[in-house]
Amino acid sequence: MLLIECPWCGARDEPEFTYGGEPAVRPGPATEVGDAEWTGYLYLRGNEKGAHRELWCHSAGCGQWFVMERDTVTHATIAVVRR
Repeated sequence: MLLIECPWCGARDEPEFTYGGEPAVRPGPATEVGDAEWTGYLYLRGNEKGAHRELWCHSAGCGQWFVMERDTVTHATIAVVRR
């Protein structure tokens, strides 16, 4: 089981959290960008091996969203940042 460090509540077990995907910068309004760019924003993710930034919500705790950088190979947490 993954132990996640909530910036507000401290270390908790993974089942208390909801994974929110990769943080992505939203392109302009959907009516002003092309289909390929909008599709990329909605569906395409890097899923890199190694250091990776992820959005997490402490859904069974404080309900706050934060960004966690972790190594996808070892699952070691590198950094946790309040959002």
